[in-house]
Amino acid sequence: MQEAAIRIEHLTKVYKLYDRARDRFLESLGLAGKRKLSRDHYALRDVSFDVKKGETIGIIGTNGSGKSTILKIITGIVSPTEGTVTVDGRISALLELGAGFNMEYTGIENIYLNGTMIGFSREEIDAKLQDILDFADIGDFVYQPVKTYSSGMFVRLAFAVAINIDPEILIVDEALSVGDVFFQAKCYRKFEDFKKMGRTILFVSHDLSSISKYCDRVVLLNRGVKLAEGAPNDMIDLYKKVLVGQLDLDSLKAIPAKGEPGSAGEAADGKEWEPAFPKNPNINEYGDRRAEIVGFNILDQEGTSSNTIEKGTACTIKMRVLFHERVNDPIYAFTITDLKGTEITGTNSLFERAPVKAKNPGEYQDILFTQKVDLQGGEYMLSLGCTGYDGTDFVVHHRLYQACGLTVVSSKNTVGFYDMNSEVTLREPQERREDP
Repeated sequence: MQEAAIRIEHLTKVYKLYDRARDRFLESLGLAGKRKLSRDHYALRDVSFDVKKGETIGIIGTNGSGKSTILKIITGIVSPTEGTVTVDGRISALLELGAGFNMEYTGIENIYLNGTMIGFSREEIDAKLQDILDFADIGDFVYQPVKTYSSGMFVRLAFAVAINIDPEILIVDEALSVGDVFFQAKCYRKFEDFKKMGRTILFVSHDLSSISKYCDRVVLLNRGVKLAEGAPNDMIDLYKKVLVGQLDLDSLKAIPAKGEPGSAGEAADGKEWEPAFPKNPNINEYGDRRAEIVGFNILDQEGTSSNTIEKGTACTIKMRVLFHERVNDPIYAFTITDLKGTEITGTNSLFERAPVKAKNPGEYQDILFTQKVDLQGGEYMLSLGCTGYDGTDFVVHHRLYQACGLTVVSSKNTVGFYDMNSEVTLREPQERREDP
């Protein structure tokens, strides 16, 4: 049986919450009498799981589910209220980067300070110093006080110290996407090196693509309770149901099987045009309003309302348009952009040669765009529009620019924005024979 690097047994963490600062003071001095001035908040409630040596385990869950609290308890930053944590191996944690730095010290002095706090000797830090400096790549600034650093230089040095100390157990909390794109690529390569070396990794992230790609097993938390653990894609599917409120949190057995009644978002609640995911509170909408987009949604391949789509699967983008005036040749469109607003892809009913009809005031039109999603894993924005022509002039009737976010989950990314789904064939060349 594989040994456990980390064993978490019946872990509970309770915080006392007070409405007023003076209530905390009175209770600490025992002056509250029989009154209870605080209320209990369970950050974790009876959570148990093991991390085997050499495994990469992911922890996912909504904000406030207890992910970071578990990591802080494992690393000794926070003490549990109940339960035990057993760790077998030396830990390096990428939690709050640079939390142990002294702003008055130079970069070099902070390397030794931080390494010592983790538990390494000066000789061990000496042996790793050049690797740390090469990884951080901040030049002579390493001899200057860190208070003079830019924020980018600061996180580069902090990350370099944490990841180059050569720990047996690496704990990561949303810390891989730091610095510029080149430094991020270097961080991910180092992360992959740890996996290849058979090191134990405990990984918390909202980046579901990274969870799917790197993790051997995933633990799903919600409101401090462990809901399930298992294969990454299975847990991501459950997580998507948690996000849209379609998972029975009291009993996972109540989840409808695929294809059963109630498994689809709109069938479960009938709210076809109210997405279960959040809309952009800062939607930029404009147009002459001769037609108006009055509802939209995104459905995954199971028909569930979700803006988290697995790469390589089908999804449907749908919208409902209400016409306030007659429009002879409406054009219905969607566009997907990156977070900076660069258009990545999109289409419209004109491009697709859909049989569009003229619409009169008071009439509705439902439009569904169904496609296979081969975008690379990442975060995108979805825009919707209803346009047309007034004579020869192009007009916008209604447009919802960046109406909502769209997350694509992928375990394999290629170069660029989309995957060409190439098939690779390797052949050994036949030996060339010389004529006698």
